[in-house]
Amino acid sequence: MITRIWHGWTNLENAPKYEELLRSEVLPGIHRIKGFQGAHLLRRDGTDEVELVTLTYFESLADVKEFAGPDYTLAVVPPEARKLLSHFDGRSEHYETILKID
Repeated sequence: MITRIWHGWTNLENAPKYEELLRSEVLPGIHRIKGFQGAHLLRRDGTDEVELVTLTYFESLADVKEFAGPDYTLAVVPPEARKLLSHFDGRSEHYETILKID
């Protein structure tokens, strides 16, 4: 399994809107991708901004490429999400998942 990690930051006002967008549209939309194995959404509030981290899980690197395209490290950030983010990682990191405990 492959874990894809990505970070985005938003201001305090937009954080609930961005979180709702991820919960209601972005992450459920990924469920249609072959090999998608789930996701985690992490949140850390700062003084002036909120950091949100997505961890998405795919069966294989080929499935990640199905989701992200041939340049699979490039961040996949829909236009409606970009409007709510103050900045974000331009690239995602990928790791081989060697242990997953449910």
